[in-house]
Amino acid sequence: MSPLLRLLASFIALMMAMGIGRFALTPQLPHLLSEGQIGLSAAGIIAAANYLGYFVGALDGMFARRPGQVRLRLYGGLWLCVVLTLASFWAHGFWSHLLLRFGTGVASAWVLVMITSLSQQVAAGSGRPRLGALVFAGPGLGIFLTGLLALGANLLGQGSATLWLIYAAAALLMLLPILPILPAPSDAPAPVLHSTPGGNSTRGIARLGLIYALYGIGYIIPATFMSQMASARFHGHWLADLFWPCFGLAAATGVVLVSLRKPDPRTTPKWLAATLWLQAAGVFACLLPGGAGLALGVILCGTPFLACMQLVMQRSRELAPQAAQRNAGMLTACFAIGQLSGPLLAALSNQFSGSLQPALIIAGSGLVLAGALRPQAICARPATLSNVAVSSASSCSSST
Repeated sequence: MSPLLRLLASFIALMMAMGIGRFALTPQLPHLLSEGQIGLSAAGIIAAANYLGYFVGALDGMFARRPGQVRLRLYGGLWLCVVLTLASFWAHGFWSHLLLRFGTGVASAWVLVMITSLSQQVAAGSGRPRLGALVFAGPGLGIFLTGLLALGANLLGQGSATLWLIYAAAALLMLLPILPILPAPSDAPAPVLHSTPGGNSTRGIARLGLIYALYGIGYIIPATFMSQMASARFHGHWLADLFWPCFGLAAATGVVLVSLRKPDPRTTPKWLAATLWLQAAGVFACLLPGGAGLALGVILCGTPFLACMQLVMQRSRELAPQAAQRNAGMLTACFAIGQLSGPLLAALSNQFSGSLQPALIIAGSGLVLAGALRPQAICARPATLSNVAVSSASSCSSST
């Protein structure tokens, strides 16, 4: 089957699993709070449960090696996103939402790890690395879709239960057409190495994991509470519902912009640092009063959101192309640890200060630090791949 169809299916899979299975909680938070199902501190704990599930799914995905194991997690994760979103229709109160969000966290991590590994190998094997990069725009359009659906439901006066049904139906409609054309392990064989990277690759991946964890802490607070912050500032007006879909649209645009750059391992760390610092500026902008600061936060946080993820995964392949799936799982686990810390930090911030401002300050500072920690370059001769058109570190990068 055409690699283009495989990549399109991968794009839609991430659009569904991340946009709905992973991030549907964000536009639902104003409903759950106004309906009295949970409080703001409880919302932070429920979000943390989602990220704990994401961590568990990422760790498990690291060790899926056989084709059957990969296939089980990919298809199981996709179906779980649909089923658990549907089950949320009957959920009410803290514990039911917590358990369901934990499950969707596991499922979405399975999909992300498997799709990241398989789609990028398909793209490289077909000589279309830029199309492989565009797969990461899928979550952004998924967020855009969930935001528009939330806006429509709110204008019609519908509550959280109806919106869960709408999300489940949308997820099912996206899943069914792509099931026959998703990339399979046999479609994306592991590349054959002629040499192995030096020991610096291990240190580079470790530093990249720390960067990704700090990024997880930094972006997750505005990403989780964006809709709630907008609702509070606009006092429930429908304009508040525009912030989340705009965040998703900005995220998808950022992926497209970054994918247009010429692949060069020497410049990847600089681009990564730029996206992290841009997002830090967006987090600090959310502290400004009124809707203008929040709108600036949407642009500055949203645009580099998925581009940063794309650059991290690209840098991982440059450092250790022979361990794409293992490192994707490890990095996703580091990312999940950071994300898990974010909502807990938000809950503590709300508990002791009555606002998210202290948490936002810490989040922005973490992003500034992450940008300063550029991943270590490979100074030894890197691995080369036979018959695979991927960029690799052909020389020692100037990053520190």
